[in-house]
Amino acid sequence: MAVKMRLTRLGDKKSPTYRIVVVDSRKARDGEYIDKVGYYNPTTQPADVVIDSDKAKDWLSKGVQPTETVRALLLNAGIIEKSEKLSPAKTNPKKKKK
Repeated sequence: MAVKMRLTRLGDKKSPTYRIVVVDSRKARDGEYIDKVGYYNPTTQPADVVIDSDKAKDWLSKGVQPTETVRALLLNAGIIEKSEKLSPAKTNPKKKKK
């Protein structure tokens, strides 16, 4: 079972809030989740981020892979450290026509 730490969307139209959850990667974005780790509100200035660091570290130690957005939130919160390894390119370069 591939388990990820990702965001689920809550809130009204054009005023989103997100929960940071641990979920089976095959489930729907807003579907059933295993555990709630925190929440993120990007509409406030500055953005409101609350993460239970003990839960997050526990899940990361079990091998849960965070998405890119959640990884950035965890880095900003100081829960994980930035790795020295460069991340792979997000898109493949276009091949030249002959």
